[in-house]
Amino acid sequence: MHRFSQGFGPTFFMLLLLIATGFIIWMSGQQQVHWGGFISMIIFYALIFYLGTRVAGKRQSGSMQDMMLAGRSIPLLIAVFTMSATWVGGGYINGTAEYTYSWGLVWVQAPWGYALSLILGGLFFARKMRRYRYSTMLDPLRQRFGLKMSALAFLPALAGEIFWTAAILTALGTTFGTVLGLSFFWSILLSAAVAITYTAISGLWAVAVTDVVQLLLLLIGLGIVIPGALDAVGGWSAAWQSYTAAKGAAASLLPSQEALGESYWTWWDYALLLIFGGIPWQVYFQRVLSSRDEQTAVRLSLLAGLFCLLAAIPAVVIGIVGDAANTQGLWQAAGAGTGPVLDAEILPYVIRYLTHPVVAIIGLGAIAAAVMSSVDSSILSASSMATWNIYKPLINSKAQDRDLSRVLKRCIWIIGTAATLLALQIKSVYALWFLCSDLVYCLLFPLFVTAFFDPKANRIGALCGFLVAFVLRFGGGEATLGLPSLIPYATGGDGSIVFPFRTLAMVSGLVTILIVSRVTSRWYSPSKLETVEMSEL
Repeated sequence: MHRFSQGFGPTFFMLLLLIATGFIIWMSGQQQVHWGGFISMIIFYALIFYLGTRVAGKRQSGSMQDMMLAGRSIPLLIAVFTMSATWVGGGYINGTAEYTYSWGLVWVQAPWGYALSLILGGLFFARKMRRYRYSTMLDPLRQRFGLKMSALAFLPALAGEIFWTAAILTALGTTFGTVLGLSFFWSILLSAAVAITYTAISGLWAVAVTDVVQLLLLLIGLGIVIPGALDAVGGWSAAWQSYTAAKGAAASLLPSQEALGESYWTWWDYALLLIFGGIPWQVYFQRVLSSRDEQTAVRLSLLAGLFCLLAAIPAVVIGIVGDAANTQGLWQAAGAGTGPVLDAEILPYVIRYLTHPVVAIIGLGAIAAAVMSSVDSSILSASSMATWNIYKPLINSKAQDRDLSRVLKRCIWIIGTAATLLALQIKSVYALWFLCSDLVYCLLFPLFVTAFFDPKANRIGALCGFLVAFVLRFGGGEATLGLPSLIPYATGGDGSIVFPFRTLAMVSGLVTILIVSRVTSRWYSPSKLETVEMSEL
């Protein structure tokens, strides 16, 4: 009975909060809200919240290791589910549909890019990370390059997780706004509150257990949506014929000068960014480090990579259906006016206007499941690094397990709030999606590679490489953040940079670490990687 009250009490409070929010929305006069769908959303969120706080609570003691790594006891099947659910989130599904619809299949790089990153991570990094028994992905950087360098590396790692979470919440906001008529603000606020709360209460076991259910819901939901959406545009053959006629060479996954024009090298820049920039993520290594053994760590990476590739297929189909609906002029007849105003709205538009209302509600639950499964993972990952690699060594080195658990929960709320605020400001899913991997690719990947595969790399080389990569990357500016370009990289006819400056920054940082480390080896001797336990770092 005590355990039941632990799960039921917080869930009942959350349910009341969701109902009260619905009442506030109703009183504010948002008559366009689909209240049947809103009630379904409340029930779904309450069930997920209960599952996260109740079932996961049975598997952990509340210790720091349980909160961060689930006691290093997650079995293979659950590990594959939670890894796949983490990557196949709202940003993944919405973003894939968005770019299929707007730019063509040739620019849908994230599904196979991230799939390859998981496979490469499993082949070259997962076994070593699990063997050394690290707690976060910053631990090997701390061993090799020192505490200050690992603290510096924390900044792009934190920014990447926050941007990733914001992209996921943005995807949810556009979906709920279209399907339920719920405002962008309330959609993001409600979803973030639920995910942050159950993550703060129960940690990684809550994330892993809810991921299993959420991933199954995603597969079922999208599986139900696809047949109805295809029927609305005359079937797959008609949709594909319409799509290839509209997109031409861009309807192929393979890059070509015909499809890409002056953006050919930019395509390769983004491709390498997604493949290698998808490796040094705490959200990935948290699952690797929580697995039962080295073999499980490798296998879950390979299986999750394959699953991520397959999970993109429904989103691609939805993007193609949306383009066919444009060509056939179906939006007006479906009551959607001229169609989506923003490209990022194509998935919710297809779900709402091209499927049966009941199917639309199920599809909405699928997207909500995908979003929740990624938001909780990303927030927990960033908070784990903040607590373990920043607070403990730099602020309170004598902090005990109970103190660290308390700090971890506070970080979950702080980082979750920051991502929520960012999501309310930036509306492009894919822009945030690429940016988060951008930072990791340019700044962290060189450090990670040299930490594991260059025994002569030292801390001064790591610092110089980091600074070189930072200058070359941000010298190209960043439109999403409003940063101007300071380095005259080659640009195309529309003024955008076509030179692969991100890869230049990454390679330059990597080469700098190799050269400077060897030049300075007389004064700065390299450190070695060693097996550790949580109490030793």
